[in-house]
Amino acid sequence: KADYAQAAKLALALKAVPGVVDSHVFQVPDAPAIDVNIDRTLATEFGINQSGVARNVLVYTNSSAQTVPNFWVDPRNGVSYPLVVQMPTYRINSTNYLRTMPVTAAQAKDPNQLLTNIAKFGRGTVPMVLSQYNIQPVYDVNANVQGRTLSAVTTGIDKVIAANRPPASKDISVILSGQAKTMRESYDGLFGGMALAIVLVYLFLVMNFQSWLDPLIVLMAVPFSLGGVMWMLYLTWTPLSVPALMGTLMCIGLTTANSILVVTFANQRMAAGDGARQAASAAGFTRLRPVLMTAGAMILGMLPMALSLGEGGEQNAPLARAVIGGLVFATFATLVFVPTMYYLLRRETVSSTGEQILK
Repeated sequence: KADYAQAAKLALALKAVPGVVDSHVFQVPDAPAIDVNIDRTLATEFGINQSGVARNVLVYTNSSAQTVPNFWVDPRNGVSYPLVVQMPTYRINSTNYLRTMPVTAAQAKDPNQLLTNIAKFGRGTVPMVLSQYNIQPVYDVNANVQGRTLSAVTTGIDKVIAANRPPASKDISVILSGQAKTMRESYDGLFGGMALAIVLVYLFLVMNFQSWLDPLIVLMAVPFSLGGVMWMLYLTWTPLSVPALMGTLMCIGLTTANSILVVTFANQRMAAGDGARQAASAAGFTRLRPVLMTAGAMILGMLPMALSLGEGGEQNAPLARAVIGGLVFATFATLVFVPTMYYLLRRETVSSTGEQILK
């Protein structure tokens, strides 16, 4: 009862969280019940045992599907249909029908024995549903979300749980599960995937460029891409979600590819004898058209999805909006910021190399 009282208290506190609706405890610990206490001695005199009476009551109030399952297979289509014996539910509308229920058994001396002759009836309470989590009994506090994002509501729920957490002496724990738990696990996986992707891309670029500096210049456009995603989601009032994070991953990949084009071309110009400034300017100017064409094609392709056109389009709209916002900022960074940083960093490298040669 202490567990149920704690769950009821938590359900009541959740109603004060904006966006939470239908907060309630799923389990009902005191549902009304009718007790049928069988007089075993009297039932044995009539040749009836307690197991037989229980089966009779189960078939009478429900059906024979649980005690004697039987199926008939239609030879024309091969579909199996359950065959059950069942008392019409409209006939069982009071306890008098249970009292006058006939009890039969194979060894019964009187096949027309009534239940009221061998049992006593009473009223009590029983749990309607018993739930377990990792073999431990639990009470589930269910709630829905309306008018707010799941992330915002989950933050409010965390505060309610922290304020109503039972003391350790009661040996009661409160666990947040359901869609909120799934959302957080997805966020952790995607954020970790983005961080790991950036590290792996950097290491692969180090092997490709045979340099620790060029991959760093390439990845300097990624923060602009992330900033563009955040601004686009903010301007369109789109909450952060799993599709938006997937679009962010796509945008990071495309941004990196465009930056590789610029840095590679700048390295080729420097190998041909140009200075750092001329190489950076030539890379930004020469790669202007392919970068704009790649980003423009992606943005135009994502516009219908971003506008939520079509049935169910709002589900994928965050992905498209994240890609569009990230590419708008990343394109500017790829054509302006990356060449600028290339010039500044390569100028120092070339200067230090020239001084070593003079020495």
